[in-house]
Amino acid sequence: MTTTPTPSVLTELAARLLVPVVVLQDARDAALLADALVAGGLPVAEVTFRTPAAPEAIRIMAERGDVLVGAGTVLTVAQVDQAVAAGARYVVSPGTSRAVVERCLEHGVAALPGAVTATEVQAALELGLDTVKFFPAGTSGGAAAIKALAAPFGGVAFVPTGGIGPSTLGEYLALRAVVAVGGSWMVPAERVAAGDRSGLVDIISAAVATARAARPPAA
Repeated sequence: MTTTPTPSVLTELAARLLVPVVVLQDARDAALLADALVAGGLPVAEVTFRTPAAPEAIRIMAERGDVLVGAGTVLTVAQVDQAVAAGARYVVSPGTSRAVVERCLEHGVAALPGAVTATEVQAALELGLDTVKFFPAGTSGGAAAIKALAAPFGGVAFVPTGGIGPSTLGEYLALRAVVAVGGSWMVPAERVAAGDRSGLVDIISAAVATARAARPPAA
């Protein structure tokens, strides 16, 4: 039977404003990274399926209980199953796949499919979704493109990812249609691989402060 995920996951992502996009070569780095994210005030992670370490890394982070862990770069139904079994509470795809979204709904986890055109946004709506990943944001028109799409799709929320950093973050968070911004600049791979917890905490804390300052107050 198909079930619909509760809105709590998307609500929590929106409250955090940022979604760290994590690529781990070694699952053993997951514990230190999760600790740094919590200490830095950003207990969220999108662990991408770009490496074989992803399922185990998700499991390690999810078992803590204090990090909202999702799976990114999910391309197949089999990967959805792997991600959910490991403890992922949301699934992010670079494009919109009916099969992937439907399997997410069967598991009761939130799906964030990629959509950068009106056709793709409408396809996501037809699948019962109202939040999409805008990817790759930097080469797909950026904040201006999201603003244009938000006009006809007033009820759709966007999570832009790709090519975004501290210098452009404010352009996206200035838009109410943007509920959170994904990126990897706050979790640099070299710091993770080096086990630099204090350095990671500093970078993560600074990213959180930048995001909060960039978000205009609610009307």
